[in-house]
Amino acid sequence: MALKRMDNVGIVVEDLAATIEFFRELGLELEGRATVEGEWAGRITGLGDQRVEIAMMRTPDGHSRLELSRFLAPDVVSDHRNAPVNALGYLRVMFAVDDLDDTLERLLTRGAQLVGEVVQYQDAYRLCYIRGPEGILIGLAQELS
Repeated sequence: MALKRMDNVGIVVEDLAATIEFFRELGLELEGRATVEGEWAGRITGLGDQRVEIAMMRTPDGHSRLELSRFLAPDVVSDHRNAPVNALGYLRVMFAVDDLDDTLERLLTRGAQLVGEVVQYQDAYRLCYIRGPEGILIGLAQELS
């Protein structure tokens, strides 16, 4: 049996509403919101009885999703939001954009912070990293054609 696709990337946040609005500004669409709870869900995660608010955000092409989760129970036990870009584990989510300058300007008004600087890689891409809501590390790439 072959792998079919990558379904989504999950990110745990404290402020679900603000994070939804940030990713809407980036261009993702809110596909749906729900509360996931009960021992059945805890059997998947290994957390036991849990209660989690989730929001599924979809890219405009419909092929990629971010699952944003806010844990109500059990409490969050670790915080990786300020880890540097060379930390082990989750690094960042990279988004392709058609206008890096415009996208960056809009996200900076929503509280994003530029990590380093906007750079050009050969004649192929303009790239940057930003910290979005709650310190989430996000890459932006504009293809130069």
